This record gives sequence, C-alpha cells and structure tokens, in this order.
Amino acid sequence: MKNKILLFSLALSFSVAAKPRARDLGIPFDGNPGPLNAITDVVNIEVGHVTLIKGSGKLKRGKGPVRTGVTAILPRGKSNLLPVFSGWYSLNGNGEMTGTPWLEESGYLEGPVMITNTYSVGIVRDAVVDWSVKLGKFEVGLPLVAETWDGDLNDARGFHVKEKHAFEALQNASGGKVEEGNVGGGTGMICFEFKCGIGTSSRRVKTTHGDYTVGVLVQGNFGLRDQLRIAGIPVGKEFPITSPATHENGSIIGIVATDAPLLPHQLRRLAKRASLGIGRLGAISGNGSGDLFLAFSTQTQKEAKKGLMNVSMIINDEMDPFFLATAEGIEEAVVNAMIAAETMKGINDHVVEAIPHDKLREILKRHNRLASKWASNGIYPLSYKKGNLVVKNVLGKLGTED
Repeated sequence: MKNKILLFSLALSFSVAAKPRARDLGIPFDGNPGPLNAITDVVNIEVGHVTLIKGSGKLKRGKGPVRTGVTAILPRGKSNLLPVFSGWYSLNGNGEMTGTPWLEESGYLEGPVMITNTYSVGIVRDAVVDWSVKLGKFEVGLPLVAETWDGDLNDARGFHVKEKHAFEALQNASGGKVEEGNVGGGTGMICFEFKCGIGTSSRRVKTTHGDYTVGVLVQGNFGLRDQLRIAGIPVGKEFPITSPATHENGSIIGIVATDAPLLPHQLRRLAKRASLGIGRLGAISGNGSGDLFLAFSTQTQKEAKKGLMNVSMIINDEMDPFFLATAEGIEEAVVNAMIAAETMKGINDHVVEAIPHDKLREILKRHNRLASKWASNGIYPLSYKKGNLVVKNVLGKLGTED
C-alpha cells in the first residue's frame, strides 16, 4: 500500500514535466541552477511561444509543410514595460537581430525580445510596433527581433508566421516553467545535425554583497555532428551519420538575463561570454553561422526626465562569477533544447532525428560522466532505487523490481 501511495505521488509530480531535461538523464553540469533552471528564475521575466506545425510531404511554397513559430521574452513581464539596460555581441554575423544599433548607442532594450525564423523577422518586427501602439502604455520604435534559419524542415519562403502569431506569443507569455524543444521560434531548428529548438537554464551567483540569478534562453540551430561534446565527452563522433554536412550554415540566438545591477558595457561583456558556452559544446561558429547574443538586467532603472540619474553597478572585479554562470547556462540550455526536441519530418519528407537518450547515457556512463543520483534541481532522473522499489519517470513505467 505504501508503495502504491509513493508511486501515485511521484506520478503527480512528473505530470507537470512530461518532457525530460538534460539533468533528468543524469547529464552532469557545473554550477548551481535556480529552482526552475530556466530564464524565468530571474523574477518577473515572462516567455511565450506560438508553434506552427501543418502539412506533410512535398514542399509547395506558401502551402507547406509548415514547421515554424515565434517566441517572445518580456524582460519584466507585461505589467512593467520600462526599458532595461542591455548589451549585445555578434560572434559571427551571418544572422539578424534588429534594433541593435540603437541598443548599442543608448544602452537600453525597449520592449520585448522576439525570436523567429529568418524570413519572418519583418512581420514580427511590424507586429511588435503595432502591439505597443495598441497597448497604449508605450511605443517601441526599433523592436528587437532575432532569427535562425529553419528551411531544412519548414516552408521558410512561405511566410507562415503572421502578425497574429506574434501577438499571441506576447499575450501567452508567462513566468514559471518554459517549454523547450520543438516549440515557438525553435520548432524547425537543428543542432549538431540532431533536432534542436528552444532551451533554457539558470545559475545562482553569490557575491560579497548579495545573491543574484543569471538566466538564459537559446534558439539553437548550429554545429556539425562530429563537433558535439556533452559533459566534456566528444559524443558526436559516436553517432554515425549517412551524409554529414561539410560546412556550417546554422545559427544560435542566446538571451542572457540577470537581476544583478549591471551597466550596458558590463552586459555587453556578459553577452560575449555566451559564446564560450557554445565553445564548451565543441562549436566553432562557422562562416555560415549567425551567432548573436543579447544580455539585459532587470534591475529597475528609470531614466530621469532631466538632471542626474543615480544608478548602481557591480564592480568589475566581481564580474567573473557572472561570466562563468553565462557560459555554463548557455551550454546547458543548448543540451536541454536537444534533449527536449523530438524527431521531426518536414519538407519533402526530410527527417531530422532527435538525439537518442539511451545511447547518450550509455556513452557518458562508459566515460564515467553520468550522474548517479537525481538532479540538483530536484527533478528525478530516468530511475532511482529506494530499497527494492525502482521508480521511473514519464519516460518509462512506474513500478517495482525485486
């Protein structure tokens, strides 16, 4: 009877997290995540997705198949639309992030961050302007919209993302758990020639005068198979591929958020460290890759109408823990995106496989890189043993073994 009660309780807890995450599989990561291990661990941040999946078979421009979407990030949520200090960095510029000239000049991010596919940047940008005007609280003149290319799976030139989808992503945005994998702008994306998409992570940072959070969100679409390293192990070389790509034509958009009081020049430094996160995964940022990173601080700063404005900042000598948190967070967020993503068939029946969880675990175990206990974020792995009871999460059946 006790076993049945335990199993029922665990089943309820797992129902809120149907998709596994990297730590659920026992993949080890450095650093201490926040309670959700997501960008929404930074208080008041809201994230929303609209996912568009329709049709199958041969590509017919304007008809499909459709495998795309849009993702919205509101730095302080819909209730507080004041600008936030921000900085950005281009590791390789074969990509688009609108609004960055003014962001760099002013040091401010005004309005939401939107991420979609390459050919939908224009309509999403226009939608944000319209949304802000209709909201009546503020007007965004130079929206920030970023993209990665999903044309291997999606009718990318069919312009399937519409203004209403951007509105819906903004309206749906909320705090709490963030959907990962084949969702939002990440619906048709590919990493290291495995299915990828949206991923997120967070880190707690301790300083001499207080504790802060760094949260990240990525839309991953980059890397070659044989480059892939997870937990320091070159796992990509152990997954054969029939027709490997010879050069990289993908991209990554990385968003870094923090509640620490950082100024724009410090946030640009933080955005640069995001590139170290993809380096930890083995990526080299190829010639055809658009690897763009944005960092912002939600620490409340309201620009004075006139006169002087008082601001605070963490001293540069205490920036190292934030640099580390950013690199660690980006690394884990990409792996989370790959673990959550599911095999997808797109245009012309092109199939992109998800990374096989069991084989990945077997490789890491062989290299003594598989965690033996449940994750530090409180989520249980594939299974653990309690006496003669073996408990499994939603990837398997709940039950007992002798």
